[in-house]
Amino acid sequence: MGHIAKNKSKLLNRVRRIRGQVEGIERGLEDGRDCNDVLQLIAAVRGAVNGLMAEVIEEHLREHVASPAIASDAERAQGADEIVAILRTYLK
Repeated sequence: MGHIAKNKSKLLNRVRRIRGQVEGIERGLEDGRDCNDVLQLIAAVRGAVNGLMAEVIEEHLREHVASPAIASDAERAQGADEIVAILRTYLK
């Protein structure tokens, strides 16, 4: 996916921040932090992952569904079908 390569460093930075947040959850559990604190950490990770997912979905839609460079309806339909499949899996 070419559009991922364009934003590679930005996306990797987001993933690294998410990794740090997940490590924060691990530390919180190891240290016996209050459940409220751990729940807030988990909620932050979930929000960060959702934001990452939204960004990649947006780019996919722009490049594989809405791009004027796409010549055929079949290509657009394939791009849309890919997003539908991913969303079905993600929203389970």
